[in-house]
Amino acid sequence: MRWPLLSSLVEHEDDIIAVRQRVRGLAERLGFGVQDQTRIATALSEIARNAYGYAGGGRVEYGLDAVEGGQILLIRVRDAGPGIPHLDAILEGRYRSTTGLGIGITGSRRLMNRFEIESVVDHGTVVTFGMRLPFGSETFSGRRLTTLADDVARARTDEPATAMREQNRELLRSLAELAEREEEAQRLNRELSDTNRGVVALHAELEAQAALLREAGALLESQVAARTAELAAANARLLAEAAERERMEQDLRQSQKLEAVGQLTGGVAHDFNNLLTIIRSSVDFLRRPDLPEDRRKRYMDAVSDTVDRAAKLTGQLLAFARRQSLKPEVFEVGACLNGVAEMLDTITGARIRVRVEASDRPALVRADLNQFETALVNIAVNARDAMDGSGTLTMRVAAGQAMPTIRGHAGSRGPFAAVSLADTGSGIPLDVLGRIFEPFFTTKDIGRGTGLGLSQVFGFAKQSGGDVDVTSEIGRGTTFTLYLPEVSSEAVEAAVADPDAALSPAGLGQRILLVEDNLEVGAFCSQILEDLGYAPEWVVNAEEALARLGTDGAGFRAVFSDVVMPGMGGIELAKALRLRIPALPVVLASGYSHVLAREDSHGFELLHKPYSAAQVGRVLRRIIGTASPAPEPPEHGR
Repeated sequence: MRWPLLSSLVEHEDDIIAVRQRVRGLAERLGFGVQDQTRIATALSEIARNAYGYAGGGRVEYGLDAVEGGQILLIRVRDAGPGIPHLDAILEGRYRSTTGLGIGITGSRRLMNRFEIESVVDHGTVVTFGMRLPFGSETFSGRRLTTLADDVARARTDEPATAMREQNRELLRSLAELAEREEEAQRLNRELSDTNRGVVALHAELEAQAALLREAGALLESQVAARTAELAAANARLLAEAAERERMEQDLRQSQKLEAVGQLTGGVAHDFNNLLTIIRSSVDFLRRPDLPEDRRKRYMDAVSDTVDRAAKLTGQLLAFARRQSLKPEVFEVGACLNGVAEMLDTITGARIRVRVEASDRPALVRADLNQFETALVNIAVNARDAMDGSGTLTMRVAAGQAMPTIRGHAGSRGPFAAVSLADTGSGIPLDVLGRIFEPFFTTKDIGRGTGLGLSQVFGFAKQSGGDVDVTSEIGRGTTFTLYLPEVSSEAVEAAVADPDAALSPAGLGQRILLVEDNLEVGAFCSQILEDLGYAPEWVVNAEEALARLGTDGAGFRAVFSDVVMPGMGGIELAKALRLRIPALPVVLASGYSHVLAREDSHGFELLHKPYSAAQVGRVLRRIIGTASPAPEPPEHGR
């Protein structure tokens, strides 16, 4: 075991309460029940009190050790005191000291699963004891154990420690009174032995002293009972306060969720309304019969580009949620950076200078190119706002870098491509810097941002196997650095031409069964399939599709189905058809994030909404081929 995981000094009487509360907090986080927490805390306070009482203080160390089938919480108390000369007698229960030393050691020994004590006269004492973690507890190691230790170390001592300290003082005073009375009795006995005078009177006096001792013992027991009752009442109050605090925290979390939804809907609605404005205006112009061909092409391109931008906006939301499946490809970061820089000139404005400093050698990474460009744009937009429209944005790329420790996460020697964007803006305050990657968090005015931009950057970096770091100085600017794992040049795959890319996506009258519950989408998709040269038949749910296909496919060459539908979904339909008609291909379509995040898990072709007619044609041509339509099944098969 590596000592110590945590340590505490016992230099004052109050420190006994502090180490007792600390070990209770540690035991609670390790999964011990309330009774075991109390036993561990009691044993520690007794041993620590012994160290303080006869050695003037000591050090308490905490750690975990492996045992057969689990782990054990070990506690070690060291002191540099005079040692324990009667250790064997104490461990055998034959020795009682006036300070209660034997009671503390033997009592703690009975409470623990492991108990070891080493004591050398004039060289101090080391007591090691521990209790096995409850059966079924998780194994604590590495980063999890370090985080747990940090949480316990930062925990503050609660107010009930005052009552516990007062109780311990009263108990110590009562024990001291008993010790003084016992010394008085021993002195009287010595006088009786030396003088042999007044034996009867002295015997009566001794009886009286014994009666006083019994009364003091009874009083002490009543005081202990009263303090125990007070402690139980204090514990009950603490439990009630903890329950109330948990309820208030739940209410706060719910309030934060509602606030986040409000920010999200406002920002996203603003962005989508801008895109819809472009689409609607372009459609209005396209309806004019006298529109020149060049302007018609311009408006059609605007509609297509705006749909792509809307798809990228939803992709940004999914990347923030870290549920979107990325499409990694190998690309050279420097070349991509130069291309993005040209685009940023239109985003940042004429008064912001965009500079690019490339690496001496190529930096190849494997990541989603669209998400990488989106991350750069999101950082650049924040830099533009921080510079209030005027300044310098410097983009650098350095190959073969090591990734440092970031926000408490271990770094790596790499190699990584370090892509940094440095602005000359106002900087980020320290109290805000730790929250900039939180979902929905934004310092911008309502309607100017959703707080998803930097969340997308964080999600993209993590999903790509890297991380993002940020440094900032008020009045001097901010630098964001993306670390992405590099790949070797051998990993670059030559682009393979799509064999269907040059082919027209037109069909040859093949019958396609369309399964779509949305009436508008179903009608539009049927029209697309007809225009592509297929013969579609439309049903509105999976159950009707199974009935229409029967056991032999009913002459259909493929099934084109939505995924999310009432009742049986598209994936369940595809799996049922795989068992019933293995040769019948199935194409699925969805825009839901949980489906897109698992697109490889079901094994079927998947089109992402929004899809184009060309995409539908290419997928159908690939899975069906150019063969003639299949003949209708015989009448007896229907």
